[in-house]
Amino acid sequence: MVLLGTFAVLAAFGFSINTLTMFGMVLAIGLLVDDAIVVVENVRTCYDGRRPSAEGSDAQIHGPDSGALVGIAMVLSAVFIPMAFFGGSTGAIYRQFSITIVSAMALSVLVALILTPALCATMLKPVAKGDHGEGKKGFFGWFNRLFDKSTHHYTDSVGNILRSTGRYLLLYLIIGRRYGLSVRSSAKLFLAG
Repeated sequence: MVLLGTFAVLAAFGFSINTLTMFGMVLAIGLLVDDAIVVVENVRTCYDGRRPSAEGSDAQIHGPDSGALVGIAMVLSAVFIPMAFFGGSTGAIYRQFSITIVSAMALSVLVALILTPALCATMLKPVAKGDHGEGKKGFFGWFNRLFDKSTHHYTDSVGNILRSTGRYLLLYLIIGRRYGLSVRSSAKLFLAG
């Protein structure tokens, strides 16, 4: 939906689908997916174990996460909108690129904040907390159990690191020092050869 809207904006500006607009689309696609994922995850965590309603899910996403989405869109707009006003041949090149990214990002935020909560209310099914793999069989049950196991392993590892920050800070400093020495010695080898 966002990509179709972006193509409509490009057509309104008289741009064709060329290498520059496609490059802008490729860069924007990662941002488009991120917006929707943030909203879906927020709605899912707010409604674990019960079915969300359209009004309730809409109220839940209009919290701190929606501010972050709007903030990201504003920062990207502040970066890319001035590119549309460059003069000369550089301006002709960057104009298509910047309008592609800004329009895709703006439409993505609008869809994430307006349409995604309503879709969550109609499509998300209630799942009891912690019941991801016990009731399922086959590939999806195996995948969910493996994912839960790796998630618990990751959280335990992060907890261990946070409990012994001094040791890991020392390790980080040692690795940084070794990296600095290797960069310095490789630069000497490069200049000598």
